[in-house]
Amino acid sequence: MSNKKNYRITIEEVESQSTIAQTMQFEFQDREDLFKIVKNLEKGSKLDAIQATRVGVALRLLGPVMMMNRKHPLFADFMPHFKTFMQALKNTVKQSLIDK
Repeated sequence: MSNKKNYRITIEEVESQSTIAQTMQFEFQDREDLFKIVKNLEKGSKLDAIQATRVGVALRLLGPVMMMNRKHPLFADFMPHFKTFMQALKNTVKQSLIDK
């Protein structure tokens, strides 16, 4: 049995200049509980619900791709900064949740 969680992301263009709004959809697996991550970000980062959702989803989409491709020229220079950012974010959220 897999510990991975399955998610589906759907993005819909809300206001379109054309008669047909664009839509994209994809599925992915993650070992993390995306809903828990967003909830903890909302509680522990002082971001509002919409910002916490956007940051949480963005990080869980970008992070694993970067890890799998860390030597790729697109990510090689950014990887150390991303790691530092993630450690600071996790520490901030964790400490904030402990202090509450």
